[in-house]
Amino acid sequence: MSEPLLKIENVNRVYENKETTTQVLHDINLEVRRGEFISIIGSSGCGKTTLLRLIAGLDRPQSGTLFLEGEKITGTSPKRGYVFQQGGLFEWLTVEQNIAAGLKARHIYREKKHRIPEFIEMVGLQGFEKVYPHQISGGMAQRVAIARTLINDPELILLDEPMGALDNFTRAALQDKILEIRKKHNTTMILVTHDIDEALYLSDRIVIMTPRPGCIREVIDVDMYHPRNRNGHDYVHLRKRLLEKFHMASEVKDPEYMI
Repeated sequence: MSEPLLKIENVNRVYENKETTTQVLHDINLEVRRGEFISIIGSSGCGKTTLLRLIAGLDRPQSGTLFLEGEKITGTSPKRGYVFQQGGLFEWLTVEQNIAAGLKARHIYREKKHRIPEFIEMVGLQGFEKVYPHQISGGMAQRVAIARTLINDPELILLDEPMGALDNFTRAALQDKILEIRKKHNTTMILVTHDIDEALYLSDRIVIMTPRPGCIREVIDVDMYHPRNRNGHDYVHLRKRLLEKFHMASEVKDPEYMI
């Protein structure tokens, strides 16, 4: 087998202040192959977003190591694109200016600006190029955020509950758009979500985490072709199995905290 795109080895993350020490992640080990779609699920406070931030290079572990293509992750990089829960668009920039923001920050705008229409078309936002974020819907804003990430040609896209605040119809449409983009570019994606149905619809594998300190309880293979029938027998059967495993992994007597 080929070398994994992403490799996480024995990662621990502890937050400390003058009064308390909180272990958020404990002994995380995971490999992600190129082109895979991985979802991470778990109860609030289990460290899902903390793990995503470590992969992005926005945070560092106390111990353990993360590698992308064999290279140790020590900080942020355009190779790892991050899509935030609320999109994180610049309100004073138009749709096309937001998509171009990363190119300008990397000083490659002149050589890459011709690609902006391609990515606007890819996420279905033709005609909205000159519109500002407050003038579009939440689903459209998330598509802008995805296009802004994709235009940098990342090896890995990290999705931090980007559909959590959307209505069901908008969420379903954006899920299909993400699958369409992934198929076209063979992009590796890691999604943090509370939604088991979302994880099941999108993923090749699903990582189930325990409550704090977050450990990987189990990794479930989703052996179903796309497009997936949410009412199909195999889908419903696996959903029931996932719910049982999720509830078992989420059992905790201590109060939960959002990390």
